[in-house]
Amino acid sequence: MKKLPDTPMLDELESGPWPSFVTGLKRLAGENPMMADLLGQLETSYETRKGYWKGGTVGVIGYGGGIIPRFTELKGEDGKPLFPDAAEFHTLRVQPPAGMHYSSDLLRNLCDAWMDAGGSGLIAFHGQSGDIMFQGINSANVQKAFDNLNALGFDLGGAGPALRTSMSCVGAARCEMSCYDEARALRTVINRNIDDMHRPSLPYKFKFKFSGCPNDCVNSIQRSDMATIGTWRDNIRTDEAIAKDWMADHSMNDLVNMVVSLCPTKAITLRDAGSPAKVHESVLRVGLETEMVIDNHNCVRCMHCLNVMPGALLPGLDKGVTILAGGKGVLKIGATMGTVIIPFMKLETDEDFEKLNDLARSILDFFAENALEHERTGEMIERIGLINFLEGIGLEVDPNMILHPRTNPYVRTDTWDEEAEKWFARKAEEKLAKAA
Repeated sequence: MKKLPDTPMLDELESGPWPSFVTGLKRLAGENPMMADLLGQLETSYETRKGYWKGGTVGVIGYGGGIIPRFTELKGEDGKPLFPDAAEFHTLRVQPPAGMHYSSDLLRNLCDAWMDAGGSGLIAFHGQSGDIMFQGINSANVQKAFDNLNALGFDLGGAGPALRTSMSCVGAARCEMSCYDEARALRTVINRNIDDMHRPSLPYKFKFKFSGCPNDCVNSIQRSDMATIGTWRDNIRTDEAIAKDWMADHSMNDLVNMVVSLCPTKAITLRDAGSPAKVHESVLRVGLETEMVIDNHNCVRCMHCLNVMPGALLPGLDKGVTILAGGKGVLKIGATMGTVIIPFMKLETDEDFEKLNDLARSILDFFAENALEHERTGEMIERIGLINFLEGIGLEVDPNMILHPRTNPYVRTDTWDEEAEKWFARKAEEKLAKAA
């Protein structure tokens, strides 16, 4: 095997109390000359404080994206790469199973397929967009690696100005907080729009993410152009038996300090047991003479009380999703969170999932036609205005679409009555349709 280069700076990263990625790289380098040369280039970058990778064009037959090309710029005086075995170190972005479900056999098969194709052995689970990242392969072996992975049923993810690989939380498979079928939502939207992932043709990248509840474990609200987040619109459910077990391990002071006082809208109070409850209240007996009351009208679904008292408090039964648009990390106007465009919609029947996909397609088409180059959805909405965006995708304005509270007390009210009548008329039609 190839002799490992001297890496005094990388060695320092192994000297701390925590496991270091360098140890893994060295283990792979003992079996693969590509990884030995990667260590040499990485050590050089640490010494010079400069990166030496550049892009290029690498792909597989029939696809326009999914491969991240990396070619070395670190050359000797003769113009040849200083570390030739790592001169090409491309990455394959591969779509994971919805909810990140794997069996042990499948993971072994993925590793074998990667190594048999000449891969480096380096795999990352998962990238920010959800991809499985197979990192380190040369141009000649990219097609073989894809064919091996495709034979296992896996497909390339998104790269470049395209629809990106989606993410959903584990949700309904393992979590009692789940409010809809996240895996089905992901597969419905991504499978119907796969061409936009494989053949980049958008102004810039576009991300869908699906979270089963407001805990938002896949960071959809701040990382996706269209976020689908589970929620409910009836009262929080209670279970006194589980609450009794919880209280056996905690004091009343714990309940006050850990739950009641930390409710952001002060919707939780304690009162004497046996007091008459209102329709919009969730009541949980927490002592012989005390009960905890949640005013659901003032609950903002922050999930804190449900997380602290799991099982004793659970999402309501009238479940659905809230849909937001425009979340992203730092780019032109800084980091932004998504803006609510649909406060609540049911997501249970085939028709509901078709409606979700139709909305996704409308937003994608509007983004493709109206965004500027290298502009995300949130920046487009900021530039053209939310009203124009909603009109473009065919949504009515809803009073629940709030980005932040008003700071200007002077508001024109001369058209309020007309808009209110329209809103109440829509709600009446929805109620009749639901009854039918």
